[in-house]
Amino acid sequence: MEWFEALILGIVQGLTEYLPVSSSGHLELGKILLGINPSEFGTTFNVVLHLATVFSTWVILRKEIAEILKGLFQFKINEEFWFAAKIVVSMIPAAIVGLLYEDQIDAAFSGSALLVGLMLFLTGALLFLADKATQTDGKVGFKEAILVGVAQAIALAPGISRSGATISTCVLLKIDKERAARFSFLMVMPLIIAKVAKDLLGGEFALGTDTLLPMGVGFLGAFFVGLLACQWMINLVKNGKLVYFSIYCFIIGTVAVGYSVLYNV
Repeated sequence: MEWFEALILGIVQGLTEYLPVSSSGHLELGKILLGINPSEFGTTFNVVLHLATVFSTWVILRKEIAEILKGLFQFKINEEFWFAAKIVVSMIPAAIVGLLYEDQIDAAFSGSALLVGLMLFLTGALLFLADKATQTDGKVGFKEAILVGVAQAIALAPGISRSGATISTCVLLKIDKERAARFSFLMVMPLIIAKVAKDLLGGEFALGTDTLLPMGVGFLGAFFVGLLACQWMINLVKNGKLVYFSIYCFIIGTVAVGYSVLYNV
C-alpha cells in the first residue's frame, strides 16, 4: 500500500466513522476500488485507523468522557454514575457478538461489494425511518441503552453504519437527537479500545519500519478529518438532516451491488 492510498483510506475512515454511512463498508469498497489486497497489513491498518477516530472522539467529547470517568471512579451513586452504567450496558451486546463471531463476520464481508451494498441499503432504510420521527425529547434509560447496544452489535457487519444504526435506534426510541449522537459516539470508544488491546495481546498487531509511513499518514488523515466530522455530525443530527445520508446510502449501495454484478466481487 502506498502512502497516498493510506491517506485516502484514512480520510474515508475519519469521515465515515461519524457520518451514518458505514466506515467499515466504505473501507472495504475503498480497498476494492484501489486494488488493495484486503489482507494487506492484516488487522494492523484497520486498528490504527479506528484508534485515530477514538482520539478524535476524545477531543470533541472530552467533557462527557470526564463525566463518565468521574462516575466510574467516584464510587458514588449519582447522575454521573448512572450515565457511566448505561454506557457499560450498551457495550454488552456488541462485545458478545464481537468476541464470538468477529472472525466469521470479517471473513464473510472482506472483499464482497455485494454484501456491503446490501447492508448499505439497510442503513439507508433505518436513516429514512429515523428522519421521519417527530417526537424526540426523551432521555437514555437502561432499556434504551440495551436496545441501542443491540443495534451496535448488528452494525458489526460492514455496510451497516454503527453511528447510523445507533443514532437511528435512539431517535426511533424518542431520544433527543443531539443526546442520541453524543451517546452513540461515546458508547463505541471502550469497544474500540478493547479491540486494540485484544489485537495487541493476540499478536495480530504488526508494525514494521516498512509500514510506518502509510500507517502514520493514514492515522493523521483519520484523526484530523474525524475531528471535523464528529462535530459536524452532532450538528446535523440535531438539525434533523438524516434523510440526506439515507439517500447517499441507497446510491452507494446501488453502485456497490452494480459493481459486484459487473466484476463478480
